Amino acid sequence: MRLINVRPSRRTGLFLACLPFIALLVAYAIGSAVRLEANPADKLLPGFQTIADAVNTYAFTQDRRTGDYLLWADTRASLTRLVSGLGIATAIALVVGVAQGVLPLARAALAPLVGFISMVPPLALLPVLFIALGLGETAKIALIVIGVTPILIRDLALQAGALPREQIIKAETLSASSWLITLRVVLPQVLPRLIDSLRLQLGPAFLFLIAAEAISADAGLGYRIFLVRRYMSMDVIFPYVAWITLLAVVMDVALSQLRRRAFPWTEIRQ
Repeated sequence: MRLINVRPSRRTGLFLACLPFIALLVAYAIGSAVRLEANPADKLLPGFQTIADAVNTYAFTQDRRTGDYLLWADTRASLTRLVSGLGIATAIALVVGVAQGVLPLARAALAPLVGFISMVPPLALLPVLFIALGLGETAKIALIVIGVTPILIRDLALQAGALPREQIIKAETLSASSWLITLRVVLPQVLPRLIDSLRLQLGPAFLFLIAAEAISADAGLGYRIFLVRRYMSMDVIFPYVAWITLLAVVMDVALSQLRRRAFPWTEIRQ
């Protein structure tokens, strides 16, 4: 039997999925043990017990200065900024992207501008945003919006423009207006794509969030990482990075489930 025809069972698939993670943990444990044996004060690869102590301090012990549980306070601050930015970006992309994909006049007017903005490196605008909008929450949210929105718009416009022309013609023969065609024909077919695009933009959105918090913030996951890096506290940085990754994975799975439940007809049967 050829390898391309071999499909793993459910149990084998689970084992294969876990195997790289186990290999990474084993490699880390070996590397940490070697470095700590050479230098017990080494901070680059702290032991698992040191990391567990840091997690206990930041997640389950009240901070003496603020009285907060720092990990949860940072998570709340970061997620508020992230969800606000993604929500605004999604709303703008839905309106502009569908208009650009459906209406030739809107496409002629907006496509060059959106294409131009999408090529601007968002992080290069960070100083401009802080100068123009101040050091508060607005600049951080604006960076996420500017970084994510153009990509969402272009993706939605391409999806709307790629719909079979026959569907539009059939709706027109039934005397449907432009608004009705957009609402009943185009929108149901681009919304699943919007969710997929949003999933793909989670990584860049977290990148913009961390970058903004690293420069100016008094709470947040990125703020904490860049605060403790001064002391080379890898026992704090590693759990924070893992926590950010876990949050992104949970959001990705949640969006995938939303798409599956809201638009079951788009699922591709394997």
